[in-house]
Amino acid sequence: MTVVLYLFFAAIFAIIAFKLNNVFLKNKKIKAAKKEANKDKVQYTKAELKQNRSEEKLAMRNAMQAKKLEWKEQDKAFDEQVKENIASLKEQVKESKAIWKEKHAAYKANPEDQEAFQEYLDYNKKHDRLVQKLRIEKNRGSLLYKIERWSKRGGRLRREIFVKRQYYYLVAPYTILFFVFTVVPVIMSFVLSFTNFNLLEFPDFVGWENYMRLFVDDENFIIAIKNTLILAVVTGPLGYLASFVFAWLINELRPRLRSFMTLIFYAPSISGSAYLVWKLIFSSDSYGYANAYLIKFGIINEPIQWLSNETYIIWIIMIVQLWLSLGVSFLSFIAGLQGVDKTLYEAGAIDGIRNRWQELWFITLPQMKSQLMFGAVMQITSSLSIADVSIQMAGFPSVNYAGHTIITHLMDYGSIRMEMGYASAIATILFIIMILANALIRKVLRRVGS
Repeated sequence: MTVVLYLFFAAIFAIIAFKLNNVFLKNKKIKAAKKEANKDKVQYTKAELKQNRSEEKLAMRNAMQAKKLEWKEQDKAFDEQVKENIASLKEQVKESKAIWKEKHAAYKANPEDQEAFQEYLDYNKKHDRLVQKLRIEKNRGSLLYKIERWSKRGGRLRREIFVKRQYYYLVAPYTILFFVFTVVPVIMSFVLSFTNFNLLEFPDFVGWENYMRLFVDDENFIIAIKNTLILAVVTGPLGYLASFVFAWLINELRPRLRSFMTLIFYAPSISGSAYLVWKLIFSSDSYGYANAYLIKFGIINEPIQWLSNETYIIWIIMIVQLWLSLGVSFLSFIAGLQGVDKTLYEAGAIDGIRNRWQELWFITLPQMKSQLMFGAVMQITSSLSIADVSIQMAGFPSVNYAGHTIITHLMDYGSIRMEMGYASAIATILFIIMILANALIRKVLRRVGS
């Protein structure tokens, strides 16, 4: 009996499974058929859409061509009409001028004749109107009018350039000078970096050989990159922060004291004898201030060769560079702080600004982003192009190239060895580093105030 029941239930389950399997297969076939139909429909729709777009583009192109031809015909007819008007008006002005001279002569011959005087005045007005018409027609046929007509039919950029053309006229001299003396030399330097050029012979193309030589064979260049990056990472951010902090503190002083302190802090960056002071401080004998005080307090027993020991050179260059870093960036920060609208602080106090740090972050810094960007660019440029400090303090070349930077390496090959192709490769590497550093700083400064 049990066996019969098992067989009975097994048969029932088998029948149910078979039915479900048939239903499942049927649904699967239906879905596959629908999917295939939809796929064909989608493909057809995509093809149709692509064809419609192509037809629209072709129609638009044909319409534009037809419109351009229409404009061309209109301009041609307009120019011919203007030429005819100018020729006609010139004849009329010529005849009118002869009549005007006769009436003028008649009036001069008898000044007491009021009738002649009135005729002269009336005809003088008529002659002036005729001359004015000629002037207007000449203006309609001028090159400027044609450019204006051409600009109005162009895109948005073309129209905007024409409307604001006076501003472009004003910046044109600087733009030309910048392009000739900055953009063109950068492009030439990039091109020359792939050549062997000694200023005497025509450049010889060598491909990537200069760059391979820089990173594989030139150990001094690796030292220069290391020193430059160390100086940039230390003196760049510290100099930037010091410039802003001192500017922020000095901005709180009274006007006269503020002007005096600004001069005091800015003076080292324009002082020609600054290196003489630091050479006196780090003199290698016992008369140098650093050695004298260290010996006086018993820290050392004999003078340290500050500028001849490669261990100390890079640190001395950092100190001097930081001392000189309060330059143009410092002045731009002072100007930016002076330009912040004072009413914003009152509005901020109402909105919940509680202390000076929140004022600085949410009001002051966002209002002087342009000065912050300018100061950052100047600081990056100065920290990556350190050369005078290294040459004046450590000599050229320095001991074991301890104070060697990319700029001094560039001066070595460009000014002394006259390998201009190799020097151009060095300059290109420095240019790329500066561009990347500026892009990073821009990304960081966008977050200020957020």
